[in-house]
Amino acid sequence: MFISFLHQLKEAGVPVSIREYLDFLAGLDKGIANLNTNSFYHFARASLVKDERHYDRFDRTFSEFFEGALKKGGEILNNIPEEWVKNALQKNLTKEDKEKIESLGGWDKLLETLKERLKEQKKRHQGGNKWVGTGGTSPFGSGGYNPEGIRIGNEGKRQGKAVKVWEKRLWTNFDDKKTLGIRDIRVAVRRLRHFARTGTPDEFDLNGTISATANNGGYLDVKMVPERKNRVKLLLFLDVGGSMDPYIEACEELFSASKSEFKDLEHFYFHNCPYEILWKNNPRSSEDIVSTWDIIRKYGSDYRVLFVGDASMSPYEVAYAGGSIEHWNEESGATWLDRITSHFDSVAWLNPENKKIWNSSASNKMIREIFDERMYELNLSGIEAAMKKLSR
Repeated sequence: MFISFLHQLKEAGVPVSIREYLDFLAGLDKGIANLNTNSFYHFARASLVKDERHYDRFDRTFSEFFEGALKKGGEILNNIPEEWVKNALQKNLTKEDKEKIESLGGWDKLLETLKERLKEQKKRHQGGNKWVGTGGTSPFGSGGYNPEGIRIGNEGKRQGKAVKVWEKRLWTNFDDKKTLGIRDIRVAVRRLRHFARTGTPDEFDLNGTISATANNGGYLDVKMVPERKNRVKLLLFLDVGGSMDPYIEACEELFSASKSEFKDLEHFYFHNCPYEILWKNNPRSSEDIVSTWDIIRKYGSDYRVLFVGDASMSPYEVAYAGGSIEHWNEESGATWLDRITSHFDSVAWLNPENKKIWNSSASNKMIREIFDERMYELNLSGIEAAMKKLSR
């Protein structure tokens, strides 16, 4: 039955190779899953998925495939050896549970009755004491009560009395198009890394020790090195207010994830387009205002720079002096963006709006030209693409 699972994974966009599939089968043959549904899921994901960005596609395919197989009832029972189920039950059932199973005629009788019910049943049932359904007291189904039952499906209220839980989805999702969460963003921003060894040598250097020992005539010569740490320095410029209000949560999550991943992180706020001043806190006060020139002078060109904003505004705010809706700007927003992008070696822009509507905004086109098309969507694939660009 697993060859169909392989094809379904490929159709869902999970790049599973034949080598990985054979390793998966070999692991099952060796008993790695140990007849446990959770162990089977985790082993399948570990052996078949190479990149965590595909976790969500795998999870959905896993659920659809095995839930779909269960809906076929008799087919799943024909494909899963009954000895597997019996062996699993021997490990999980108490003596009292086994006695209750025998009250229905034993496990063989329980499975045989289930097969017959699945052949006879033509529709979904809620409640009752016979058919496969939800609620009720039938030994087959979900959400009902029977001390010697088989749960099928994952609907309804649980009684915790099922002999066998067929479907239990406990994992979290990852996907490069899904709604962002802090955990997902942290996975994406980790793509931006530049490791260096500085500080106290407190980490064992295996290769150095082997080489030094060999050069020392076989006498042990232990070598230590400083710990490798991510030395990326990041400047985060965040657009706030107005059209950015619907994206507050996404920006907060990006900011929180970035704070946890980068030791050297500085952030500044602007509205619509940066001009001669930025600020550190909202609402801004005089002591929170920072000169944009001071930022350019203070931070070296090796800082990575990431702008976050919808780039949606009047084109005058980008192109002309006095175009700002908040104050009289002596120089255009484009002038300040040019200065920033010229000073720093690596810059990128994250846009929370869907890429399909970017061309509907003249200001968006202008900013993309200034950034040499280094604008990306604020989703996992977009963040990863931006991190890849900033890593260069």
